[in-house]
Amino acid sequence: MKFHNQGNYQHDQQHRTGILLTNLGTPESPDTKGVRKFLREFLSDPRVVEIPRPIWWLILNIVILNTRPKRSAAAYQKVWTDQGSPLMTISRQQLAGLKDAIGGDNLIVELAMRYGTPSIGAGLRKLRDQGATRVLVMPLYPQYSATTTATTFDAVASEMKQWRWIPELRFVNHYHDHARYIEALAESIESHWQQHQRAEVLLMSFHGIPEDYFHQGDPYHCHCHKTGRLLAQRLGLSDNQWQLSFQSRLGPKKWLQPYTDKTLEALAKGGTGSVQVVCPGFSVDCLETLEEIAMENRDVFISAGGKQYQYIPCLNDSAAHIEMMRTIISEHTDGWGKFDDNLEQRKQRAMALGAKS
Repeated sequence: MKFHNQGNYQHDQQHRTGILLTNLGTPESPDTKGVRKFLREFLSDPRVVEIPRPIWWLILNIVILNTRPKRSAAAYQKVWTDQGSPLMTISRQQLAGLKDAIGGDNLIVELAMRYGTPSIGAGLRKLRDQGATRVLVMPLYPQYSATTTATTFDAVASEMKQWRWIPELRFVNHYHDHARYIEALAESIESHWQQHQRAEVLLMSFHGIPEDYFHQGDPYHCHCHKTGRLLAQRLGLSDNQWQLSFQSRLGPKKWLQPYTDKTLEALAKGGTGSVQVVCPGFSVDCLETLEEIAMENRDVFISAGGKQYQYIPCLNDSAAHIEMMRTIISEHTDGWGKFDDNLEQRKQRAMALGAKS
């Protein structure tokens, strides 16, 4: 293997701490071609689909990639904006807000996506080229899952195994029960209530994973339920005022239950007239929140007899969310200490020992 050098490294270069903010990713265009390219990368990840590769290759390439991209493209077109994908647009706004909150000479922040662009490799290289010799990776997945958090680590490792000089590395594993996260969610919901009143039921909908992943040791299910319990306690909700469910299942396999669409249907048929849905596991509004929850599942509830349905947006680039990120970053970088500021002296010592620059 040929290892990548550190670019134009100079011995008097200022060392920095780099923060890599990551999310899942999005197609570059809302058409069939763009969605197919994105789905091929996403669904080829063995962390996402745990089926033997030869069998899954046939299913993915013969069935899924010939049918699903057209349907998904139609869904993306419902939420696409003049600025592009909502997930990417808002993620860039998060990046800007975080740079304003914590940026400085010694602390730099970049954005990367697990699938699509900008890639995790590209984000890490941008940090490296700016002198980052310490890197904190912060996947914006509050609840840990191998399908999201772990595969982010895989991508980081895949990139860094090509580097000659590996930076000091830290990784935010989860923050599902962090006080700032719960408070930011609660403030967002309370703000919505002040403007729109409170519905009979608050439904907390999390992205699903296959049930057998949970039985094999993935803590995601437990993290979601702890988030829900802490949030309900903070909001002062009784047991009959909130529920938790899982959305976005794919294929015939049994996924975590109860399912969001079935829960909404049951609520409406059971006489619940009003419901509000929040998605605490999503840090940014995207296809799964704006189309699946705000549109598709609204139709499910109303068609089943419900009267009032509202979606409460994700934390996105709100001030409370940016402050939460800043706090978590501060906690995870604590103890790294200061860099050597005697840059000229460092250069002279290195050159005296035979360095070229």
